[in-house]
Amino acid sequence: MPQNIQIPDNAPFAHEQKVALNALLPTLQPAQAMWLGGYFGALGQAMLGGGAAKTSQAPAAAAPASAPTVPLLILFGSESGNSEGCAQEADKAAKAAGFKSTVVDMADYDMSKIKDEENVLVIVSTWGEGEPPQNATPFYEFMMGDQAPKLEKMRFSVCGLGDTGYADFCQCGKDFDKRLADLGAERIYDRQDCDVEFEAPFREWLNGAMEKMVEATGVKEQAAAAPAAEPAAAPAIEVPSDFKMPGLEKEEGYSKKNPFPAKIKNNFVMNAEGSAKEVLHVEIDLEGSGMTYEPGDALGVIPSNCPEVADDVLRMAGFRGDELKEVDGELLSLTELVMRDYDITSLSRSLVRKYLPFAKNKALDKMLEDENKEKLSEWLWGREIRDLFAEFPPADSLTVDQLLNLLRSQPPRLYSIASSLRKHPDEVHLTVGAVRYNAHGRERKGVCSTFFADRVQAGDTVPVYMHHNKNFKLPADPDTPIIMVGPGTGIAPFRSFVEDREATGARGRNWLFFGDQRFLYDFYYQTEWQDYLKSGILTKMDVAFSRDTDKKVYVQDRMREKAKELYAWIEEGAYFYVCGDASRMAKDVHQAMIDIVKEHGGMSQEDAAAYVKKLQKEKRYQRDVY
Repeated sequence: MPQNIQIPDNAPFAHEQKVALNALLPTLQPAQAMWLGGYFGALGQAMLGGGAAKTSQAPAAAAPASAPTVPLLILFGSESGNSEGCAQEADKAAKAAGFKSTVVDMADYDMSKIKDEENVLVIVSTWGEGEPPQNATPFYEFMMGDQAPKLEKMRFSVCGLGDTGYADFCQCGKDFDKRLADLGAERIYDRQDCDVEFEAPFREWLNGAMEKMVEATGVKEQAAAAPAAEPAAAPAIEVPSDFKMPGLEKEEGYSKKNPFPAKIKNNFVMNAEGSAKEVLHVEIDLEGSGMTYEPGDALGVIPSNCPEVADDVLRMAGFRGDELKEVDGELLSLTELVMRDYDITSLSRSLVRKYLPFAKNKALDKMLEDENKEKLSEWLWGREIRDLFAEFPPADSLTVDQLLNLLRSQPPRLYSIASSLRKHPDEVHLTVGAVRYNAHGRERKGVCSTFFADRVQAGDTVPVYMHHNKNFKLPADPDTPIIMVGPGTGIAPFRSFVEDREATGARGRNWLFFGDQRFLYDFYYQTEWQDYLKSGILTKMDVAFSRDTDKKVYVQDRMREKAKELYAWIEEGAYFYVCGDASRMAKDVHQAMIDIVKEHGGMSQEDAAAYVKKLQKEKRYQRDVY
């Protein structure tokens, strides 16, 4: 078998299944591959017919219902994978309802077909300052622009995924919902805006939208009226009694809802004394979890809250903290409960609106009026829930349940993984920048970053789970060169990339751009990079330390200095990766890339921008920004 056989990204398998299959395929002999092909073909026929493959002979499949004819397009735009997972769930529901459904990433959708679509579900997340996911940007811009066609044929419903901690909550979903209606499409079910705990509202939306789609299309009546297809018989197959597909017999049992209590092996600050920053290297033990990951994936961490912040919130809301509440048969104090299970910092418009009846405050009421949207946004900036309670105390005593109903569940934090599992078996490493600042007269702390910095030591356990990110991955061909731009904690996934390329013997060239404030204090993993340069694993490294010179120099400036060579690498097929700050760095790097292509490709500004967009569409330009 060829050694570079890989399961395509769009194949209908879970991440763990793809990993297992990609490990198996190169080891097969031709006869084994042919046997598996016949076996799985028969298995598929049996399962479609309602039967199951047995260890001796598969029965003839029962006659299936007539082939579905009513189309349903499920379009998704996803940055971290949640919208894609929801789209796959919607596809299962649609097929069960009798639709001929198709799931398509907005990045891959042929925009010329949108005018002919009849039934559409849109599932899209919001990123940054109300922006669409990176891969969905071309489709978003097309739909919002003058070139978008009239859509009188279309029925649609939209589900948006977002985070109420951001001002532009689910803005991308709102934009699609309004635009489709403006173009003449019929909204058959109201838009659903989902917070970080999206599972329950998503399923509520899916059930409602599917019910309306079934009613509007008459899909069940059409299926009942159509003639049944001929039954398909599955051939006899013999399966060895001890046959196992490597990797598939063990499923990952830990998730966001059921995190693994992982033990901290190591946790230390990497900055030298005198640095203005506090960046930690954290090593976590995964032994016994069965969890696996690939370079580019993230680790979900569910932190506990700072005790001082919990005390402030409860005291300002009128509680002592020793009030008791039973949760799943366990009696907990209110302090224990809010520290463990609730978001007690993120202040949003929706939370203020929920709190208004308890505050009974005219000034707060006025700020919530639509015409005062900007005023409220200004007031919310840099404030937390405790500030709301302090400035607008509850007019009457809150009950424990009323307080808890105001709060949302503690959202997990995703950290780009900074290690290769091949180099560090049963371990995962993180690069964590502790967030501390002063705003409105209070010292503020990042919930999860200072959870690691202040309260977690070696030997402690932390609830974690794997979050697989198919949009930030090494090239399938190990000979492909890569360019990595990762200032600050954005260096994390590139440590994983380089470690993995070393462990697998990949021959592709590797070029790293790194930057931070000062060379002597803030050069994370410096000795490792120097060793990689000596060994040749790292082909090139360019650094930018912005506070070491009179004129501040950043990674995008280093890119411009090496523009000719950088463009040559891209033309030779290199993949380009960016990780780090989304608000400024990623935008500056993106513009630098367009300028480099314009200058050294001899293109106009418009053509250079189109060239860079093409790199993104081909997944040769990938970003992991936050």
